[in-house]
Amino acid sequence: MRHLLGALAGVLMTASAAAAELAIERVFASPALSGDVPRALTLSPDGTHIAYLKPRADDALRADLWVEPVAGGEARMVADSLAMGGSALTEAELQRRERARLAGARGIVEYGWTADGRAFLVPVDGDLWLQPLEGPARRLTRAAENDTDARLSPDGRMVSFVRGANLWLFDLAANAERPLTTGGGGTVSHGVAEFVAQEEMKRMTGQWWAPDSRKLAVTRVDEGDVKVAVRAAIGSDGTRVTEQRYPFAGTPNARVELEIRPVDGGAPVRVDLGSDPDIYLARVDWLSPERLVVQRQTRDQKRLDLLEVDAATGRSRLLFAETSATWINLHDNLKPLAGGTRFLWTSERDGVSRLMLWDGRRLRAVTPRDLLVDEVVAVDEAAGLAFVTGFRETPLEKALFRVRLDGRGRPVRLTKAGGSAEAVMDRGGTVALVTWSSPAQPPQVTLVSREGAQIRFVSENRIEDTPYAPFAAGHVLPKFGTLVASDGQEMHWMMMVPPGLREGERAPVLFEVYGGPGVQRVRRAWGSMVHQSLVRRGHVVFVMDNRGSANRGVGFEAPLHRALGTVEVEDQLRALAFVKAQPFVDPERVAVYGWSYGGYMALRLMTKAPEAFAAGVAGAPVTDWRLYDTHYTERYLGNPSLDDAPYRAADVTIDAARLARPLLLIHGLADDNVVFDHSARMMAALQAAGRPFETMVYPGQAHGIREPALATHMWMTILRFLDRNLGAP
Repeated sequence: MRHLLGALAGVLMTASAAAAELAIERVFASPALSGDVPRALTLSPDGTHIAYLKPRADDALRADLWVEPVAGGEARMVADSLAMGGSALTEAELQRRERARLAGARGIVEYGWTADGRAFLVPVDGDLWLQPLEGPARRLTRAAENDTDARLSPDGRMVSFVRGANLWLFDLAANAERPLTTGGGGTVSHGVAEFVAQEEMKRMTGQWWAPDSRKLAVTRVDEGDVKVAVRAAIGSDGTRVTEQRYPFAGTPNARVELEIRPVDGGAPVRVDLGSDPDIYLARVDWLSPERLVVQRQTRDQKRLDLLEVDAATGRSRLLFAETSATWINLHDNLKPLAGGTRFLWTSERDGVSRLMLWDGRRLRAVTPRDLLVDEVVAVDEAAGLAFVTGFRETPLEKALFRVRLDGRGRPVRLTKAGGSAEAVMDRGGTVALVTWSSPAQPPQVTLVSREGAQIRFVSENRIEDTPYAPFAAGHVLPKFGTLVASDGQEMHWMMMVPPGLREGERAPVLFEVYGGPGVQRVRRAWGSMVHQSLVRRGHVVFVMDNRGSANRGVGFEAPLHRALGTVEVEDQLRALAFVKAQPFVDPERVAVYGWSYGGYMALRLMTKAPEAFAAGVAGAPVTDWRLYDTHYTERYLGNPSLDDAPYRAADVTIDAARLARPLLLIHGLADDNVVFDHSARMMAALQAAGRPFETMVYPGQAHGIREPALATHMWMTILRFLDRNLGAP
């Protein structure tokens, strides 16, 4: 009986342990493991309320609008997305959401406060609603076409939005709508951001209200010269053939003009953007009702001009220019100050992003070089203070800082060490909503004073209160370290090691890579649940930010200039040698995985170093950079119509015959960012070279595979591939 009870106890213990295993199926299921993390956090204009989007417990991709008093009190749902369902989304809106990284999101994906802080403008599925803090919602539009990019006027009396190819206005008092522009149609549209503005420049709008609400700056976009890419969006219910205007590298861009449009319907004023039409309209900011600043970027992206524009005449004059031997990084940190001539600005002219003040005649540095500024969050001009997020003590921790506008004193860190923070503040910078996480703490939201004192939790999100609680005992913390590149620069890595490895036991490795510019993967922050599932399964997980990665300054990014697929490969192979030398790693069982630029890197590593990895997974990979868009690709490789050599050197398809290890290619068949042609071209090159490979395609899916069932299927496919080629952990 004693042996029977012992055996039974062992079975029960095994069953309990199995129940706590973090299966891939659970990673993507609802409710989200990391808890009900609020997003799109805002403070009302009057500073009395907090608003945010919160996912539903039964559908982690669907969000509703919630609100609670700043002073404390019960949070409540103020707008129920299921009760406000609208029409089916158009292809244009689906693509816009994809570029805004909202693809797959359902329900309420964005909102805006009215000027008095008593109501919200809420777009839902192509229709617009006005939702008061108390009481029922008021439906504003019900059109056959989707109404998108809705913006409230500063006085709160009107809403502007894009319908079809024109900009419309809705008068809230008169309960009436009318078009502000009528010339849109065919290849011409008004008030929109063209493809590269949305996808690469992070300019998601083409309309800007003047501070007095009497006029708008409006884009006129003509895509007549842009090449037509015929995209077959293959879905499970059939194939939709879409003709998409896609500016391939080296080909014409859309022609973008800017007009000042009076709300009363008066004649538009055309803004003088200069004599060269082949430029990028990067940003537009109003300094006062009479003048605005327009950022004009050259086609080669080595010069960014800041033009002051007279709103009455459209005449412009150069204030100053940012120049670079490589490229200029765009940002949203221009913050107007009182008087209508001065503003805050961030510049990398000193090698790192620093906060500057334009006083009307010159730029003056506000922050020291040891603080890399990411975002200007708020300004209290009367107190002489600005609040910024950035990196100071380490590039692994983003924090909120208070700085003096006169540049005196040292920046004061307002968020705690050991993790990374994002922040939003009220207009005067009196309080902040800080979203903070660490490798051991899921994202939590705290109300913080301008002195850095914690006022209260908005979402404490203790790990024991999240759906992750049953798995928390097995949580694996990452290890961090650095490697030195060939030029002496430090590169940061993160590694997770399976718990319970016995001495002498060697584990397989998933060597995850991104490698491209503008992205940072290694941080002290709450990590990927996929990584947690893999490491508990027995895989070592390794990630390193090679040279070219974001938030390290110009010198760290510059080696990629006209050299994509070179220094990243060198750096990652250096990291691979380090990983293989670890006593707990089986050097014969290391697989590389990457998505998008990471997919390109996975292919590049497997063809430049054919014997280095045991296997590889490339998801949605770029393969021939001539197939990618102008603004991103020409920034790093130049214009192929002028010099094609960097493109030939970066083309991974020409090395297809060098593939020597098992490869799994994955791609969504409706991808409008890295179009399926990239994978098709790689497949053809591999087939022509007689190289075997495996593939998995997802009908109807765009650049990211986000639907829970499909994400689960994809990762199960990857795991089975790894087990076949590395052996089960």
